[in-house]
Amino acid sequence: MKSPKLQPDSTYQAAHKLRKTLPPDHLADWNPKLRERTVQSLLQDSLTGRVPELTAIRWQRMAASPFGFFRGSACLMAYDLSLLPNTAIHAQLCGDAHVQNLGAFEGPDGRLIFDINDFDETLAGTFEWDLKRMATSILLAAHEAGIKPHPAAEAAEAFLDAYTGLIRTLLPLPVLEVARYQVHRLGSVAPISKILAQAERATPQLTLQKLTSAYPAGRVFKSAPPLLRRLEVGEEKDSVLASLKPYLKSLLPERRHFFARFTPIDVAFKVVGTGSVGLRDYVVYMEGNHPGSGIDPLFLQIKQESHSCYAPYLPSASAKHQGQRVAEGQRAMQLQSDPLLGWTRIGRYDYLVRQLNDHKASVDIATLKPADLCQYASVCGEMLARGHARSGDIRQIAGYIGNGKRFIHAILDFAHAYVAQMNDDWREFPKSAKEMAG
Repeated sequence: MKSPKLQPDSTYQAAHKLRKTLPPDHLADWNPKLRERTVQSLLQDSLTGRVPELTAIRWQRMAASPFGFFRGSACLMAYDLSLLPNTAIHAQLCGDAHVQNLGAFEGPDGRLIFDINDFDETLAGTFEWDLKRMATSILLAAHEAGIKPHPAAEAAEAFLDAYTGLIRTLLPLPVLEVARYQVHRLGSVAPISKILAQAERATPQLTLQKLTSAYPAGRVFKSAPPLLRRLEVGEEKDSVLASLKPYLKSLLPERRHFFARFTPIDVAFKVVGTGSVGLRDYVVYMEGNHPGSGIDPLFLQIKQESHSCYAPYLPSASAKHQGQRVAEGQRAMQLQSDPLLGWTRIGRYDYLVRQLNDHKASVDIATLKPADLCQYASVCGEMLARGHARSGDIRQIAGYIGNGKRFIHAILDFAHAYVAQMNDDWREFPKSAKEMAG
């Protein structure tokens, strides 16, 4: 795409001048002595509102590796980032930007999409926080995949090169062209091509076979506690089904019509993710045409959402419905979103509602080779740049980034320092987990 030439406006110039009061080099800073709170206290606070009986599963997944610890401790990094100099240039944050929070899913028109697809921590905030978290995740994921430090650093740099490059490309474009910009090279990127092929196979019928069993009266959820627990007739099941009525109001009118064609069949409680373990997560098995036949299954996920871990450090954070926060943040950053994305409430908790396994797939870290990781990281940079450009003021971001060189080096230096911090925290974590378990 050839970008037209233009003269930088006052918004761009003001952001560019910020480089004098906050040089990009200062974004490299990390000093653990800044911490006034312990890792243990932050993780303990993150348990508020969760199911206590599932805490051990979360700790187990975090203890498995430094990357597992990183995935489960977004609250810790949010606190650490709040202690550091920042640009105060805001865009919608993914909030938990890491390599496994991008993936494939089916769009409203039935085509497969690759994009950021996890927004539990989303909030409008300082744009470079997403970049620091993603760059750190690339280095940690590379170590988990057995990739040596030098190609790992190259992958993190490729991510930042792609981000800054696309920001510069999008800067002169009309607003609506930025809003509908698409990355067209996905099929030629080896790891993403594999993800899309996997997503093609991840049909509702496959989910039906994996999660349910056939009985004479029809199919119902399997029960494999604590990770999957079928709900028997009772108050909990009734409250989940009752939440579908207020959920309808969060959908567009034409989508309410389609959803009304489905009949609920069964409900289960499902444990998902690493950082999400302990949050209430329900799945509803529904059927459309010919209920009881199993030929038109729909699986709906109703996932508890708490306040973003960034909320304590962003005065502008609103106290609105937390499921609505996540859905609206997702719509702001994504080019296309799940057509059944919405929100509801069960008891005193807020929930996000979306399809479960609607042709979803994500990267398998263990299979990545250095060249694959570099390509994948580059696409991550483009997706994050597009999300920030759609939801923030690209003139401010571009103005501060400049030609990108100093900015990239600063974020890379921070990521390397923070990887070392994550390794230290991970090594100490078993002791903290034991103390929190009592």
